[in-house]
Amino acid sequence: MGMNIVAAAEALWAQHTIHLDPEPQGERHGVVNASADGEALSFVAVGDSMIAGCGVEDQSEGFTPAMASVFSDMLDRPVGWRAVGKLGATMRRVRYRLLPQVDDHADLMVLCAGSNDLMARRTIAQWCDDLSASLDLAKDRADHVVVFSAAQLYRSPSLGKSLRHVIEGMTDEQTQASREICERYGVRFLDMTHEDVHADRDRFYAHDRFHPSVYGYQCMAERVGQLLGGWMTSEL
Repeated sequence: MGMNIVAAAEALWAQHTIHLDPEPQGERHGVVNASADGEALSFVAVGDSMIAGCGVEDQSEGFTPAMASVFSDMLDRPVGWRAVGKLGATMRRVRYRLLPQVDDHADLMVLCAGSNDLMARRTIAQWCDDLSASLDLAKDRADHVVVFSAAQLYRSPSLGKSLRHVIEGMTDEQTQASREICERYGVRFLDMTHEDVHADRDRFYAHDRFHPSVYGYQCMAERVGQLLGGWMTSEL
């Protein structure tokens, strides 16, 4: 989808006015429910600022440990988690910089990127190439891989209306391409772009009005758990 004059102006305005929350301090790994019975599930998430926890004060409040907590409750077992994320990461960065940092084989890996590819206006062909190569790497590093679509960037209150409309169309195109690639690779794909994670509520967003807050990440994690519940309890 092409970008009209109004959307282009809004994009330029956003580049100069939005001040993104930084990556929070704190350990990027941990164990949830360590005292529970059973062997701990090893879970690693790789991706962009949401995996890096931008929008909260400490890594312990981020998306990855929130998912680990949901998974632990669902499976009734400990979950050891690790977050390998970077503010501004595209799938290309995931491919070349972040996935190579995953040394230990995991039971479950989540790949979460796409929004920065949209903002950088990377082509669908580039996206497909980077996602496919990332899945090759991911499948060597985990027994099970789940890919998330881009986040609901088109809902961000920090972006103009015309720009949000253009981004929504671009997101739909990227999401469809991702779904087809994941089907080909035999990995699960979650279309989080269209799931109700309460992104329309003010408290969903952090101080920068761009990244999720603690509440936002918790809503997203709970929805991920609902979508993966049946599969996880049977496969993991």
